[in-house]
Amino acid sequence: MIELKHLCKQFGQRLAVDDLMLSVAKGEVFGLLGHNGAGKSTAIGMMLGQVWPTSGEAKICGYEVYRHRRQALGRVGAIFESPAFYEYLSGWRNLEILTGYSAAPSHARMREVIAWVGLSGREYSKVGTYSHGMRARLALGQALLPGPELLILDEPSDGLDPEGIHEMRQTILRLRQELGLTILLSSHLLNEVEQLCTRIAVLNNGRKVFEGTIAETRHVNKVRLKTNDFCAAVTLLREHQLITQERDGHLIELSPGTGTDQVVALLVERGLRVFEIAPEEQTLEGFYLGLMQNKRQEESR
Repeated sequence: MIELKHLCKQFGQRLAVDDLMLSVAKGEVFGLLGHNGAGKSTAIGMMLGQVWPTSGEAKICGYEVYRHRRQALGRVGAIFESPAFYEYLSGWRNLEILTGYSAAPSHARMREVIAWVGLSGREYSKVGTYSHGMRARLALGQALLPGPELLILDEPSDGLDPEGIHEMRQTILRLRQELGLTILLSSHLLNEVEQLCTRIAVLNNGRKVFEGTIAETRHVNKVRLKTNDFCAAVTLLREHQLITQERDGHLIELSPGTGTDQVVALLVERGLRVFEIAPEEQTLEGFYLGLMQNKRQEESR
């Protein structure tokens, strides 16, 4: 559904997106992560034909966006940056106007989508009376009206309260399960990405620094270790090259090929008491922060 090849975008002296390669298969919920300025919005802008690439190729639904824009984007719905609405008009009238630029949907289709996003009963109220969560649902409704196969969502839960975030998450899950949509999701809410996405890519200063499944982000060799003297244990384990690093006064990362049995055997042999040793399951947040820290260290060398 999405195929990016050697995609680059330069603004003056700044390289916003650098040789981006990305592939999203039909039916996936794919997360695009990165800090502010990492290149996420620029990449999405190029996918949607709103930002012209410096070089490279962006294919959507099998069509190159800049040579065959109409075919590429004909079955794409998107929430990109901050959706703008006419405050003095109703939600219904806003949808009529904003979708009328391409092909006006039937009233039956509009009612169906309004029900889908949970705005039934408020569709004739002025948008100026809508809460932030209702505006987010209206934006999603606008993206769904053309009947897309691919949905691109740039920070869909931005600014929502916990209840609104939960509602948006459930709606996105329904879209995939019941309509079979392919979804590209850009978000800073790592907990939401972890619950929604099957695969992710992480951008850092315009470059892709990771692409893989959520399961891969949890596959780390970190172990929770509690002893009577953690500092002495770490020194000993480093001397025998059984660990690569330690963190937070209770976590160690095992060297490749090292098992917890080797750690326990060495510590007990040297007179240290081991109260607990157990694998530490890593969250997506932990993986992301560790990845960014490693990249900063590499760049400072």
